[in-house]
This record gives sequence, structure tokens and C-alpha cells, in this order.
Amino acid sequence: MAYHQRSISLPSRPASKVEEELQILEACSSSSSVTIETTSDALRRIEGIYNSIEELMCLPSNQVCSFQQRKMLDAEMESSLELLDLCNSMHEDFAELKSIVQDLQVSLRKGDDAAVQAKIQSYLRLVKKAKKHFKKAETRVTSDKEDCRIMRLLSDAREITTTLLESTVQLLAKQIATPKSSIVFKAFQKKVSVVCKEEQLKVLECNIKDLEDGAELLYRRLIRNRVTLLNILSS
Repeated sequence: MAYHQRSISLPSRPASKVEEELQILEACSSSSSVTIETTSDALRRIEGIYNSIEELMCLPSNQVCSFQQRKMLDAEMESSLELLDLCNSMHEDFAELKSIVQDLQVSLRKGDDAAVQAKIQSYLRLVKKAKKHFKKAETRVTSDKEDCRIMRLLSDAREITTTLLESTVQLLAKQIATPKSSIVFKAFQKKVSVVCKEEQLKVLECNIKDLEDGAELLYRRLIRNRVTLLNILSS
């Protein structure tokens, strides 16, 4: 049976530009100097890359899609749903972490040591919970993706997005869990006291807000990309 569909073959120049941007983000995500600020910026840039990929998928110059490419698109639809779920979960976690940091600042100003300790533990528990999202996440490699450039772009973008989100969790854990170099450190005396620098907590709150906004934008873009994929499959 012949499938009269648009091809997902792409002009070399625009696709090459997207590939170049993906390589830059991949290097950023694996850099030893990565920070919360750089990962937040990378999330916004990957959202723009998904927008470019969608534009490429919609080019009128696309030709008929083969049966094998259709199967690959079906597989990508499933993988994109998993990434969508991951992105939504991280958005919710970022929102909750931001709320905890806000409460922590209030407790700090009140001088309520017990509440400060409780909020720190809540923060650490949530970070630990967020790490579990990535143990469940499965990296899917679309078969024969070398024969389909758009599949390679989508697969690479998905893998880099997952890496970026995971790196944010590692970085957020260090903000409070690491002694001395973290925002919160323990001074071991007769009674363990926790000293928090409120101005640093405010910066952390703003950083988490940026991550939350970036995850939301990415989530919305992923939904639009899925709609485009569905339209290609149904055309």
C-alpha cells in the first residue's frame, strides 16, 4: 500500500544549522563549568531548536514519505510523549522547589531554626525524587535514523533535552547539600546550627523560576511538535 505523505528529507543548509546548534548545546551540557544559569539558557535555546525542526518538517518541498520513515515517525511519537511527561514532571518539581526556597527565606527571617531544617530536608527530598525521573527515562534510538535526517535531529534534540534536565537536578542538589560551598552549611558545635545566606537563597529562587519558565516553554513547544508529527502521519 502506498502512503502519499510528505517526505521528511530536508534541505542541507537549514538542517545543518540546526545540527550545529545541537552540537553547541551538547558541548554545553557536558561541560565541567556548567551552571544553573547556563542550563536555564540552554533549555530556552533547545525550545528554539524544536521550533526550527518543526519549520523544517513543514517545508512544502518535502516529498512522499516511505513506509519505513512512517514507522520511524510512529516510534518518535512514542518517544516524544515520554519526553513530554518528563518535561511536565520537571516543571512541577521546579515550581515546588521554588516554593520551598521561598518558605525557607521566611523561616530564616523569623529565626525559626526548626522550620529552616525542615525546609532544607523537604528541598533535598524533592531533589532526590526528581532524580528518579531519569532512572525511569529510557533513551530510545530510532533504527536507521541515519537514513532520515529529521529523525536524527529529533532524536539528538530529545537526548540533549534529557541530559540538560538531568544536569539541572544535579546542580540544584549541590546548592544546599554540599558543605561550605553551598548556600547552606553546617557549623558543628554543641548543637548543629544551619546558617543560610538570604541573598543567595533569593538568587536560587530566581534561578529555579527561570528553570520553571524554561520547562514550561519547552513543554508547550513539544506539544506543538507532536501535533505537527500527527499531521504528517495523517496527511
